Amino acid sequence: MNVSNSEHTVNYELANDIILAVETSCDETSVAVIRGGKHILSNVVSSQIEIHERFGGVVPEIASRKHVESITLIIEQAVKESGLTLKDMSAVAVTQGPGLVGALLVGIVAAKSLAMALDIPLIGTHHIAGHIYANELVHNIEYPCMALVVSGGHTELVLLEREGEFRLIGRTRDDAVGEAYDKVARALHLPYPGGPHIDRLAVGSEETIDLPRAWLEADSYDFSFSGLKSAVLAVINQTRMKGLHLNEAALARGFQESVTEVLVTKALRAVHQYGAKQLLLCGGVAANRGLRAALTERCESDGVPLLIPPNSLCTDNAAMIGAAAQLKLKRKQFSDLDMKADPGFSLESWSVGS
Repeated sequence: MNVSNSEHTVNYELANDIILAVETSCDETSVAVIRGGKHILSNVVSSQIEIHERFGGVVPEIASRKHVESITLIIEQAVKESGLTLKDMSAVAVTQGPGLVGALLVGIVAAKSLAMALDIPLIGTHHIAGHIYANELVHNIEYPCMALVVSGGHTELVLLEREGEFRLIGRTRDDAVGEAYDKVARALHLPYPGGPHIDRLAVGSEETIDLPRAWLEADSYDFSFSGLKSAVLAVINQTRMKGLHLNEAALARGFQESVTEVLVTKALRAVHQYGAKQLLLCGGVAANRGLRAALTERCESDGVPLLIPPNSLCTDNAAMIGAAAQLKLKRKQFSDLDMKADPGFSLESWSVGS
């Protein structure tokens, strides 16, 4: 399949597989240059955390405006740091979804413009596929494997029976893990984003406040964290009503232990049920020390290889988009220039066999 829109047709040679990747799905503006889906030549990330911190969360309109202000400069910097030129690029990859529609559009317009100007393919890429294949940048993935995706907007268990083929077997029914962390942090008057602050308190506490675990149905791989969030709020309110001192660190540890026990137990059960050779931890919450430690201990006990990217590749970045886009590039599965942003983009529909 060639990129096509009106008279725009691309002649593509697979031998030169250098991808310029763009990621603007939320509040990071990132551009990377990737060779062969595994080698990072550059990966520039501009974060907006300080801007959104005062609001306690991402403001979509502000995020989009900041992407517009910085995207051209970030592209120029990424190309310069790669030691290449735009003429060396084989394809342009960009996050098509999921994400904030306004933020996605900024990256998509930039990527389309480059694809048209350079006469090279455009590859619309799934954001979660990027998080999963961030592991490919530092590890060798073996199939079948199981991916545990934990981020601000997603908590999912994804089975990959073959390269680039995704099967969703479990997802959150309400809050994602990252959302739950942010809400609990807000209740404790901790800064945004809340995950690192809760993790710091939890890891440093010798005491814990026991909280419930949401297992759902016995055979379910879905997740639910809204009840846990409510249990945390109940502890806070009851303590204050009684005029007692709240041990915030113990509460943070209890919350984190509840989250990690459910994630780890369901992930390992899925690994064994589906005969996965590896467990891949993916997404921004993959940087959480409590989750990493619990998964590492359980995987070592069960003899399951655990793959985790470095922290710099867990949070949103364009290198992971380039790694995932390589799946489409080597199969010549390109996007048309009338491609639209898709905030609800299905991971399974992005599979290479679809």
